Amino acid sequence: MVDYTGERVIPKLMNRENGLLIEHIARYKFASNFTWGRVLDIACGVGYGSEIILKGPSRWLIKEMVGVDNDLATIEYARNYYSLPLAKYVLGDALDPNLKKSLGGFDVIISFETIEHLEQDEAFIHNLKSLLNDDGQLIISTPLGQGREYPCICPFHYFQYTMEEFEDLLKRNFREVDIYLQKGIIIEKPIPDKKYYLAVAVCKQ
Repeated sequence: MVDYTGERVIPKLMNRENGLLIEHIARYKFASNFTWGRVLDIACGVGYGSEIILKGPSRWLIKEMVGVDNDLATIEYARNYYSLPLAKYVLGDALDPNLKKSLGGFDVIISFETIEHLEQDEAFIHNLKSLLNDDGQLIISTPLGQGREYPCICPFHYFQYTMEEFEDLLKRNFREVDIYLQKGIIIEKPIPDKKYYLAVAVCKQ
């Protein structure tokens, strides 16, 4: 049994017009334009993202879709409600350095609304890099806030980056970083003087 706490997105337990749900779906639809080969959704939650990706415009290019989450009830829910021919769901920790041994390498990794939940953010990024194939791509998002050194009012988050902090972290670890910003369902290149509250980055090894 998976309970809806307001933080984890569970589409079947939420109103279709719920803003959080709509925004998360928009991110997966955005990511579905960049997927091919073996795809990993790290901290996948209940698995609805796999369904969106496997029905997206790049579905013919996908060989396997793997969802990893550290909560057993959530993985079991994903297996029950989002079982698809190319999808599998695995219990695992995003910070586990042995994930590469158990899962192998990936062409694309999706990481939505995860890094702000982890105190060891640098270790998380390094682990994702190790899971990517040489020409792999990471699609990662996080809410924006006051900065890494400031307490976050959200009880589920250790911090919320500034845009500059998030971009700097990624550019220190990836050859190419393309930044998009999200407001509602719109994900776009930054427009001057427009306020956004969430960043989405497409990063290449």
